[in-house]
Amino acid sequence: MEEPSARHRIRALHTPSTITVYQAYDPAIGLPAARDGRFPAAWKRERMTWVKPSFLWMMYRSGWGTKEGQRTVLAVDIRRDGFDWALAHACLSQYEREVGEPAFWKRELRRAPARVQWDPERDLHLRPLPYRSLQLGLAGEAVRRYADEWIVGIRDVTPLAHRVHALVRDGRLDAARTLLPVERVYSGLPAAA
Repeated sequence: MEEPSARHRIRALHTPSTITVYQAYDPAIGLPAARDGRFPAAWKRERMTWVKPSFLWMMYRSGWGTKEGQRTVLAVDIRRDGFDWALAHACLSQYEREVGEPAFWKRELRRAPARVQWDPERDLHLRPLPYRSLQLGLAGEAVRRYADEWIVGIRDVTPLAHRVHALVRDGRLDAARTLLPVERVYSGLPAAA
């Protein structure tokens, strides 16, 4: 994948070896995943799964962990080399002229085990911001690698989502901001890794 513009940068909580992505599930999937550090048998490996490095975009998508089927918000720490593999093997989820002919893009989309989608980042009120946030769709080989190789840990961050949301509702935005994960620009594996 080419170097993204400032409008299309990955912003994420990350360490030298891991990056945190977010997903939201029904408690029947989310709670066992957080407890066991891996997805339970009921989690469908044959479906595409979307991961989001942005906490606030996940809050927008899950309604602060209140939407049906998304009441358990997970922070999934995965290996950076796995995340980088997915990016290197990804195709844009929607056609853009810069990628070449539509037929080429369609072939790449069918072949690629990962999809990149850029959606407006969100503020604390979940309003769109002028820059984009990454969603990364994983299918086939990428789903298997994600579930079996890349996951380092899974945490239930639903209580955090509810605390931040309560502060936002009360107009205490500065207090809410202090609870947010520190998401910095992500630029791939460090040279020493």
